[in-house]
Amino acid sequence: MGVFVFLPLVLPLTAWPIARLAEQHLHPRTATGLLTAVAAVMALCSTVCLALVMVVGTAQLPGNPLPDGWSDPEVRAAVPYDEVVGKAAIPALCAVVAASARALWRHGRVRRRAHRALAGLPGTGVAVLPDEVPYAYALPGGRRDRVVVSTALLDCLEPGERRALFAHERAHLAAGHHRFLLAVRLAALANPFLRPLRTAVAYTAERWADETAARTVGDRRTVATAIGKAALVSRSTPVATLAGLAAPGPVPRRVAALLGPAPVVRTWPPVFTSVGLAAWAAAAGTAVSAMSSANAAVTMFLILRTATPL
Repeated sequence: MGVFVFLPLVLPLTAWPIARLAEQHLHPRTATGLLTAVAAVMALCSTVCLALVMVVGTAQLPGNPLPDGWSDPEVRAAVPYDEVVGKAAIPALCAVVAASARALWRHGRVRRRAHRALAGLPGTGVAVLPDEVPYAYALPGGRRDRVVVSTALLDCLEPGERRALFAHERAHLAAGHHRFLLAVRLAALANPFLRPLRTAVAYTAERWADETAARTVGDRRTVATAIGKAALVSRSTPVATLAGLAAPGPVPRRVAALLGPAPVVRTWPPVFTSVGLAAWAAAAGTAVSAMSSANAAVTMFLILRTATPL
C-alpha cells in the first residue's frame, strides 16, 4: 500500500486550476460535466482510502475485529501502520458519513415538503403560488418535474422576462442539474479540497441554464435582464441542490456573459492552452487517484487474505 493510500486524500488539489478556468473558458455544459465527474471520482477514491487508513492504522488496537494474523510482524511490515493516523481517521470517516447522510436527508426532506405543498394544485409543469415572497426554482421528482414560482416574482417581470424565467427553470429540469449539484455537494463533504469544484459547478450549472434559455427565447439581453431583476428581489432556493434563476453564482458575471457572444461548444479544450493544461492535470490527478485507491484496496485484500487462517 505505502504512500498510495494517502495520495487520493490530497490529489484533489490538482483540480483547483480547472475549477477556476472552466468557468471562464469552457462551455457551461462541458464544464459542469467535467467538474462533476472529477469531483465524484476523487471523492469516492479519498473516502475509500480514508477507510483503509482507519482499518490499517487501528489493526493493532485492542478490541479490533480483524483476524489475529494482523499482529504478525510480516503483516505490520507490509502495510503503512500508523496508530496516530489510524485513530485520527476514525472521527474523520465518521464525520464524512454523518455529513453526507445529513445532506441526503435534508435534500429528500425539502423535496418531499415541496411536493406536499403542491399537492392541491393542478398537475401542470408550472406551479404558480400566491406568495408575497419572490422566488422561483426547479423541483424534480414526484409524479412529474415542476417549475415553482411565486406571483410576487412574476409581478416583477415583463412578459418576455417571464418566458426567460420559465425557459431557465425548464432547462434545469431537462438537464437534471439537481443531480450535478447534489454530487458535488457530497464530494465536497467527503473531501474539503473539492469545495472549489462545488462552487464552480453551482455557477456553471446556472450558466448552462442561462444559455439554454437564451436559445429558447432568442434574446440574450432579455434573459440577462430577467436574471438581474430576479437576483435583486428573490430569495435563494430551499436547498443548495435545487436550482433557480437567482441561485448561487456571481450574478454580474452571468449577466455579463449573456451580454456577450454565445460560448463555443467543445467536448475537450485545446491542449496547449491554460484551460487545456488544467483539464489534463485534473484528468491525470483523477486517474492517479483511482489507480492509487484501487492499488491500496487490492493490496489490503491480498494481505488480509494471506494473514487470515483458513
